[in-house]
Amino acid sequence: MKTGFLFLGITLLAGVATCFGQASSPTPENIPANEQAIINLEKAVTEAYKKKEGDAFRKYLAKNYAGINADGSTKVATEISAMENTDLRDYSFADMKVVFPKAGVAVVTYKATVQSSAAGQDTSGTYNVASVWAKRWGNWFLISHAFIKSQ
Repeated sequence: MKTGFLFLGITLLAGVATCFGQASSPTPENIPANEQAIINLEKAVTEAYKKKEGDAFRKYLAKNYAGINADGSTKVATEISAMENTDLRDYSFADMKVVFPKAGVAVVTYKATVQSSAAGQDTSGTYNVASVWAKRWGNWFLISHAFIKSQ
């Protein structure tokens, strides 16, 4: 378990460093198909969250999913609970970058601007985001997602 979490952390850090080290963002016309597929997954999981579609949202998350936000670490059940208590009114993504540190693993980083509230508190703002996707049994699953508000 510790080895797997250590691998996840190292992969996430390496992917983030690689993504932020890229010189420029590709335009939508020249994004490679494998990168666009991951971007589409990231957008689909966010849209399911926005619409509070629990079953659709859950199908993207790996059973051993680990999230990180300002409140600490989360698992699938806490993400579902947070979704039910969150009003995500609008969102946009910028500077999306995808890297594949090894076969079957994708790391996507970007900035998200959201208009939202959670448990009655305004949570709108710009967030730095990093997600790790893994291909298992022929499908991509979100295994880790970090969502931290910009200072």
